[in-house]
Amino acid sequence: MDHKFRNVLALAYVGDSVYEIFIRKYLFLQGIEKVNELQQKAIRYVSAKGQSHYLDWLIENHILTEEELEIVYRARNHKSHASPKNTDASTYHKATGLEALIGYLFLEEKRERVHEIMNFIIQVGEDESYVCIR
Repeated sequence: MDHKFRNVLALAYVGDSVYEIFIRKYLFLQGIEKVNELQQKAIRYVSAKGQSHYLDWLIENHILTEEELEIVYRARNHKSHASPKNTDASTYHKATGLEALIGYLFLEEKRERVHEIMNFIIQVGEDESYVCIR
């Protein structure tokens, strides 16, 4: 089934879960076992500000295909009635775009591509020059 034209917020809902479990697994495999430390390190990756930053990086570095960009832009431009709690609307919409992309790729069973994108995100997150603003 082609999920390309499904509700982008539903794709983001699925993508949020996939994204978070990937990050949690990565951090756990780094040997971090204290829950508070796991949570603090996860914030860099799973916050709307972090996700917005990673999406910008993926776009600026031409990592995403045209098809993937379509999903991102549809989700980013989707009119939502939810108001972001801890960030501005632009940052929130970019984060939704990244989550929708991950959800779409996951549902299309493009697991290898999900891993590629998530590995890029982790690489950028490990870069010491990146500081997540909370």
